[in-house]
Amino acid sequence: MTKYLLDTYALIEIIKGNPNYTNYLEEELSTSIFHLYELFYNLLKSYDTQTAQEYYSPFSDLTQPIKDLHIFQAAKFKFAHIKAKISYADALGYAIATVE
Repeated sequence: MTKYLLDTYALIEIIKGNPNYTNYLEEELSTSIFHLYELFYNLLKSYDTQTAQEYYSPFSDLTQPIKDLHIFQAAKFKFAHIKAKISYADALGYAIATVE
């Protein structure tokens, strides 16, 4: 089974029921607390607090612990790709997905 790290965009597409993400739901999934933070913020823009919490809750058990090594790798990755304007959350997600 392949492991996938869900970024905020993927989380939103799953919530929206995008069929392109259906197959991923049967894989081993994880996310970061920062992606959940972004998710909750985006849900608040479209829904009330209770609905946002209901959509958020199923993903809260998927969070990966953030290690110092993830932070170091994320910062280096973001700096190396400074012109791409990668978000902190996405840089961290990349590090979590690629660093043990």
